[in-house]
Amino acid sequence: MKKNTFAALLVLVMLPFLGISQNSELGNWLIVFGNKQLNSKWNLHAEVQYRNYDAIGDLEQLLLRTGIGYNLTENNNNLLLGYGYIKSENYVGQTDNKINVNEHRIFQQFITKQHQNRLNITHRYRFEQRFVEDDFKMRLRYFLSLNYPLNHKNLEDKTWYLSSYNELFINTENDLFDRNRIYFGTGYKLNKAIKFELGWMNQIFSSGSRDQINMIAFINF
Repeated sequence: MKKNTFAALLVLVMLPFLGISQNSELGNWLIVFGNKQLNSKWNLHAEVQYRNYDAIGDLEQLLLRTGIGYNLTENNNNLLLGYGYIKSENYVGQTDNKINVNEHRIFQQFITKQHQNRLNITHRYRFEQRFVEDDFKMRLRYFLSLNYPLNHKNLEDKTWYLSSYNELFINTENDLFDRNRIYFGTGYKLNKAIKFELGWMNQIFSSGSRDQINMIAFINF
């Protein structure tokens, strides 16, 4: 295995231990990612994320995101300019009361993909400008994803695969560390248009951590 692949695997294996000693709560995220390839260069991206504090019915966040991307090279390097709307319902302290927080977000990202034998590696670099009520914030994110097909050598039709990722969030002011997410799951690629994943994610904050069950659908239309 090449050095950069080994380093990527090592990061994903070690980071969960950062959150072992912190308090954790279980929630559930329902996620749909959509992508429309307009031609060989341009694509449209859309996603909906319905995040709950528990299994379902106790809304934490509703996230709507869209954007337009441009392929620098076919299938491997993509630049995207996007917009997101996020509605959050945050609990006040230890009470059962909630407050609504609305956020509008502009972001720019670059995605690059690599292949090492059967291992599929994705790097995503994202810069966000966040308008949270009357406040303005900026944040950097780095996302590293690994997918490994099980019953075929490649991620072709009717393929089961293992999936994992780590994403680090860095603020541009004051408290630099915002959060870290690490995910492990399994997926099934039905065909070129549809694949599904079910997995576990741990989200680490400076004050604690929270476990999430993720149910994800990817649709190319």
